[in-house]
This record gives sequence, structure tokens and C-alpha cells, in this order.
Amino acid sequence: MHTAPIIRIDVDADGRFLVTGSLDKTVQVWDVQTGRLLQVIRVPQSDGNLGKLSGVAISPDGATVAAGGWTAFRGIDTNIFLFDRATGVLRHRIAGLPNVCYHLTFSPDGKHLAATLGGANGLRIYETQTYTIVAEDSDYGGSSQWADFDRSGRLVTTSNDGHIRLYDRAFERLQKVRAPGRQRPYAAVFAPNGRQIALGYDDSTRVNVLSGEDLRLLYTPDTSKANNGALGTTAWSADGHYLYAAGLYETNGWFPIRRWADAGRGQWNEYQVAKNTVMGLKPFGDGRLAVGTQDPLIAMLDANGKALWSQTGSIADFRGQRGENGIQLSGRGDVVQFGYGRWGKQPAQFSLAEVRLTLNPPADSRLQGPITELEGLQITGWVNSYEPKLQGTPLPLDQYERSRSLAIDPKTRHVLLGADWLLRLFDSDGIQLWQVDAPSVAWTVNISGDGRLAVAGFGDGTLRWYRMQDGEELLAFFPHADRKRWLLWTPQGYYQASAGAEDLIRWHLNSVADKAPDCYSVSRFREQFYRPDVIARVLDTLDVDRALQLADQVRGQKTITPDLRTILPPTVMILEPKSGAKWDTKRLVLTYRASSTTGSLLDTEARVNGRPATVLSDSLITGNEQEFIKRIDIEIPPEDAEVTLLAKNRHGWSEPASFFVNWAGAKDWYKPELYILAVGVSQYGNPQRNLQYAAKDASDFIEALEAQKGDLYKNVTIRPLLNDAASRDAILDGLDWLQRQTTSRDVAMVFLSGHGITGPKGEYRFLPSDVDEVRLKRTSIRDADFLEFLGEIAGKAVLFFDTCHSGDVFGGTRTDSQADVDKFANQLAAAESGVIVFTSSSGKQFSKEDSQWENGAFTEALLEGIRGMADFTNDWYVSIAELEEYLGDRVKELTDGAQTPKTAKPRTVENLRIARIRR
Repeated sequence: MHTAPIIRIDVDADGRFLVTGSLDKTVQVWDVQTGRLLQVIRVPQSDGNLGKLSGVAISPDGATVAAGGWTAFRGIDTNIFLFDRATGVLRHRIAGLPNVCYHLTFSPDGKHLAATLGGANGLRIYETQTYTIVAEDSDYGGSSQWADFDRSGRLVTTSNDGHIRLYDRAFERLQKVRAPGRQRPYAAVFAPNGRQIALGYDDSTRVNVLSGEDLRLLYTPDTSKANNGALGTTAWSADGHYLYAAGLYETNGWFPIRRWADAGRGQWNEYQVAKNTVMGLKPFGDGRLAVGTQDPLIAMLDANGKALWSQTGSIADFRGQRGENGIQLSGRGDVVQFGYGRWGKQPAQFSLAEVRLTLNPPADSRLQGPITELEGLQITGWVNSYEPKLQGTPLPLDQYERSRSLAIDPKTRHVLLGADWLLRLFDSDGIQLWQVDAPSVAWTVNISGDGRLAVAGFGDGTLRWYRMQDGEELLAFFPHADRKRWLLWTPQGYYQASAGAEDLIRWHLNSVADKAPDCYSVSRFREQFYRPDVIARVLDTLDVDRALQLADQVRGQKTITPDLRTILPPTVMILEPKSGAKWDTKRLVLTYRASSTTGSLLDTEARVNGRPATVLSDSLITGNEQEFIKRIDIEIPPEDAEVTLLAKNRHGWSEPASFFVNWAGAKDWYKPELYILAVGVSQYGNPQRNLQYAAKDASDFIEALEAQKGDLYKNVTIRPLLNDAASRDAILDGLDWLQRQTTSRDVAMVFLSGHGITGPKGEYRFLPSDVDEVRLKRTSIRDADFLEFLGEIAGKAVLFFDTCHSGDVFGGTRTDSQADVDKFANQLAAAESGVIVFTSSSGKQFSKEDSQWENGAFTEALLEGIRGMADFTNDWYVSIAELEEYLGDRVKELTDGAQTPKTAKPRTVENLRIARIRR
């Protein structure tokens, strides 16, 4: 989902695809029926506003997506980009626009594209064969925010100069009139019959209905009780009976959509679906209504305003977290407390030293909120204001920029000001000391007690640390809205990620002007940039390069950071068939292109629901070692499924290219078999390393899953390896057995309990019962072994592991020997492995055992969940998602918050049922 406000939405003529454009610099394409994300389209971007999108449209036939906004690529005139909707390929670029493009719309026949511009540059019309300009009107006194075609091809626009303009089919201006009431008009939308125009304003809750012939005022719908904000966005139902309006108008925490009957003359009612400004309304012929808001949120409502589906933002909402509700910092800035919700609700605390996220933390005297008042400094107008003042003198902001947040350093009397586009530091005389581009609105700021660090919370859901001396960004933190996953990274790309979070951030690489940017998950470059040791030293050194040097000294190896473009993995694109097609045969034929700019293509792989596919044929159509087009024939199950293709070169695997199979054939009642490898080591050669309940944990897990035989699973086959039986060779043989036995229709589970450590190169290693303390490298089982076997299992694969019981195994320390379960889980859950992973703890936490349970805390909660406690939906089944939710809450309860289990799930694996409840 978007990470910044959605500004525009649009739908194709047949109502199959919904496109959304956002200030997060992406366009997203959604399946209208299901709400499934089909495509993410990116434009060239850089720091600040470059790449933010304020105009997006889809052609009536659904084939082309137009995107515009702050798109002055490499300092050249602003561009409009035209993309292929199905593949995301950039098909055309309209260059030479003199200012920001605020709105885009295709004519109903698809022959023309209208663009409205900022800075009094007016309107431009392009024909869509070659996208050459055929008409323009620059006689505007202000930015134009909206344009709309009627069914015959006439056009209406609005402008901040207060006028509405009407154009005929040849785009000759027919009328130019001042908006009634002289407010600033925003959206102007033709009724289906073309005889009325609904006009909304961005500075008033007034809504007017104008004549579609001459723009005279016809009538004004009843906007009583809408006494704040604005009703800027308007729309008509497909039959013209209902008129809709919404925007900045708020009541009781909601931003309602008002609907009037009788084309705006009748009674009204309101839909409550949005918690932020409503930016887009798109009605459908059957009464449905698509909604886009600044939360960000998109939703599809039925004819009665009930949500059929919705997609909400995955970011923390830092709005209102200022002053007494502001983020709190420790004296050194290495502990931060914030709220996932507006005004600081849903509080959480993150410790960088402990790498721990704590929900609903107790009061902490170490932390302090922002200082916004100081004797002798008079600062006024800094809350949502265009003109903050220090000692009565305005502090400089950019035009149309608003101040949002404030913090004062009491020692230096410096003033940190967060605003819409920039973060600034002033001295006590109002002299600006530095400024940095804000990735989004700076809703909240604070300064560490020692004065070394500034921290800001932005509208993109990130918290970022800056060096107070010069504003240099040091570190970013993204706490996902699920309140489980998080990431830390430096501007150079060194990062640390909790289990399941690694693919939430990406590398964006601008390309040549007429090619779409490349984008890669950070997991594609894990070996180069996954560096918890660097992250741990950044705030101490206040210098990323110095942190890297110290980390390299400890591990005895100098880091050589390559040019990213020299180590790129391949790219894969599915060319045919187009997404959305119905399927009723068990054979799927895909045509795809694979290419590599950094060496020969070494391998391609197909997966179905994240697992290796049965490939019937894979034939070359055209190409060479570095780029080819092939046709692949895959066997698919008789059910909805996601098919993914991957390609490999010497630098690694590509991002997955996906095709969603909408199954229209007969249902499949196949009952899978379950294969379990259960490993538990309580007794080691050195009694000092022994655990209490690891072997019992494995034994109890076996007992709980054996009960599923003949129920959810046709059969349950188990290979237990407990204590002495869990030798290195026996575990490797067990993994080999699991790979050979599990078919594509079956499920494989591995339960692993014992000791795990981090090896000399940062790799995960499990310690079998016959491990030799002197020859750890030779007698332990490394992560690559697990990856090799589990990644090649034909069926669905689930790993439960509880291997972080102590931090001093074999003489190690808490930081250099404890198993990095987060990294290992992310490796297993990557698209090329496709394993669902449950870990007993995260970060630097240890897994607890207790005689009260006679199990580890993780296993105790896992057994409860499998036996029915995790069936939150009361459908008599326990799913992966339900188990994840139950484990998180229950383990926290059992350990008083000291242990937090994590889950890492491949993007291409569905919400698998793993147990059926007997009651």
C-alpha cells in the first residue's frame, strides 16, 4: 500500500482496474473486484518533491496509465509518463511541460489526454497516437487543479484564479466564469447527461451545480451541518441520480462522503469510511463507489456505502504527535517512544541498543518529550501555520509551506522546525543554520538531551535521526503498522530488519529518460548491505563511515561497497496472458522476458503459491545469454493461485514476476499429507550447554500434529530426532527425507529446538547433539543447508524454530554468538526459497523455558494455538495468520514482554490452514 497521501484515483471504462497516484512517488494498479494489488509503477525520483505524483489517469480501454506531478527529470522541464498498465513498461514520455502537472484525464473515446498545470500555465490537450499537443490555453491566473470530459468530448476545468472554463469538442473555449461565491474551485465534474456540472471548493463546504451549457448556477445542494473544512471532491452516480461530495470536512473523527438524492436537490446521507481527506471518488454503473484518501486508504463501497474491500496504509500516523503528545527520546537519543496512532495513541518504544520494540511501554523516566517553550524565546504560529515567528519575526518557509512541529535545545537555544517539505534548524536570532529535504510532512520533532541528535517523524511513517551539527541524516526507522515488523537503515543502504520485514524497503535506480526506473528489494543485496554491526555504532559515532570502519575492525574484514549497478540481479516480466483472465485448465502457458545487464542468465525458476512448479516445457522464442523471451508451460492446481517466475545470474535471483490465476473450473477436494521433521536437543556433550525442555518441546509438537491425521491431513508422517538421535548427519538426512517425500500437494513442517549461534561470517548455525566445541564450523549445520533442502521442497514448507536459549554458547558473547534469527528467517522467506517461518524470539532476545509449563514459552503458546486457542474466526481451523497473531500475544504474556516471536512469510504464499479443531 502507499506510504503517503493518495492524490488521484481513476478507473477504466469497464471498471476492471483502479489506479491510484500518491505523494510516495508511485502509481499502483488494483483489481477492482478483489482489491488485489496488480502493479506498482515508478517514475524517476530524487530527494524532496521530485517524483511526487499529483496526476494519474487510466485510458478507457485499461491499457495505458498516465502519471504526472513533480517530474522534472534531471532538472529538465516537467514530464508526463505513459506506462503499459499490465507490465509497467514506460511506453512514452511527454516532455517540455513548464510546471507541475496537477490533473490528468483521458477523453471517453480515448483519443485525447488533458493535463492541467501549476503556476498559471493552464491547460494542454494531447492526441494519444503520438502524444503531440493539439490544443492549449495558457490564459490562466493560477494553478489548475481539475479537468473533466463529458461523453461528447467537451471539457471543463477549474483554477485557483477563481474561474471555471468550458471548452467545446474542438477545445475552443466557450465560457470563462467566476465561481459562485468567489471561493477557490477545486473539482468540476460533468453529470452523465452532460447538462450539469458539480463544483466543489478546496476552501469551503459549499457545493454548486452549474449548467453544462453555459456554467450558470442552477442550484446549491444542502450542505448544512458541514461546518468545517471543505467539500472539494465531487462525483455523480452513473445514472446521474445521486451527487457525491467529500474532502477536508470532518465530523467525530471521520471525513464523511455526503450523498444527495435527486441529482443534488434531494435529501442527503453520509458514508463514514475515511479518517483523512477524501481526494478521489469514482462511481460504477452498479452503484459501487471507489474512494481514495490521504490516510492513505482506498475502498470499494456498495450502493449503500458499505465497504466491500479496503486497503489501508501500513505506516504509523505521526499527526498530532507534538508538544506534550510528541515523541520522547532518551538522553543519547538511542531510545525513542512514539505512537502508531494519531495524537500518540497505540504507544510503542524502540531501543536501538537492545534492538527491541516494546508495545504499550510503562512510564520511562529516561525519556523526554520535545521542549516547545523556553524563557526568553517567544515562538508563535508554529502549529499548522504558514508564518511561524521567533521573537515576532517570521521564520522563512517556502511558498505554500506550513510549519508542523517544533523542538528547542535548551542549552544552545537552537530551534528545530519541522514543516511540509523541509526540516530546518535556526539559532536564537532566527538565522537558519541548516535545512534538509523532508521525505514527507515532518509531523513531529525532538532533540536528544545531550544535544547531539535531532529526530523527526514524517508522513511516510519513518522516524529519522539527524546530526545536530549539520543536519546530516544518520539513520531511518520504519515501524510497520502491524506493530510487529520494523527496519533500520542508513542513507548508504546498510540495514537491519526484523523477521518478515526485509522486503518493505527497496533500492530505486533512476534510468535513462525514456525507461522506467528499476526497483529492487533490499533482500536482493543482503550480502552487501545487511549490517546490524554498522547500525549498532551509528549513533555513537555520529558518522556512518566511521561506524563501518569500527564494525570492519571487529569482524576483521574491510568492506568494499560495490557500485550497485554492477551487481544487479536479472529482471523478469510476464508478457502474456494479461492479468485478470479466468482459468479452468490445469495447464498455464506464460510468455516471459528475462534480461540481465551484469552477466549471463544462469537459471530461471517457476513457482506456484511460493513452491517449485511442475514445468512441462520451457522453450526459447528469441534471445541470447543475457536477454531472451521464452514460453513456459506450468501445471497448476485447480484453485486460485499465484504463479511467480524468477531468473538468476551470478549476483543472485531477480524480483519475482507474478501472475494471478483466477480459477473458474471445478473445485478440488484433495486432502494433503503432512510430513514432519521434529528436532529437539536438550543434552549436549558439555553438560553446561544442556537445556531443560528442547527435546520435550519437539515431542509435544509431534503429539499435537499427529492428531490431525485423517482430519485436515490424509496422513501424518513423522521423523523425530531427539537428543542423541539429533546428530548432524541425522538432521541432514531428515531434511533430505523431507524433500524427497513431500509432493506438490502436501505440507512439510520442521520443528527445531536447541542451540543456535551466529557463525564467523554472520551466518546462522544450528548445533546438533554431536557438535564439537573445537570444530564448530565442521560439526554444526549452517543456514545454507536448511535453505538448500527446504527451498526445494515441492509442497508447502513451514519452519518453527526455537534456538535462541542463551547468549554465551561456547564462550561467545551476547552480541557475537547469539543466533541472528531475523536474518535467517528472511533468507528462508525470500521468493526463491518460499518457506513460512516462525521464530521464538527476535533481535537480541532470548527464548525462555520454565518448569511451570515444562516447555519453552514459544512451544507452550504454539501448542495452545494449534489445539484451538488461535481459531479467532471460529471457523474450526487454525491458519498461519491466526497462529501468528496468537503467538505474538501469548508469548508476550508468558514472558512479561521479554520475548517476541516473529513470522516471516513469502509474499507469494497464501494464508495456509495448518490445523483443524476438534470440539
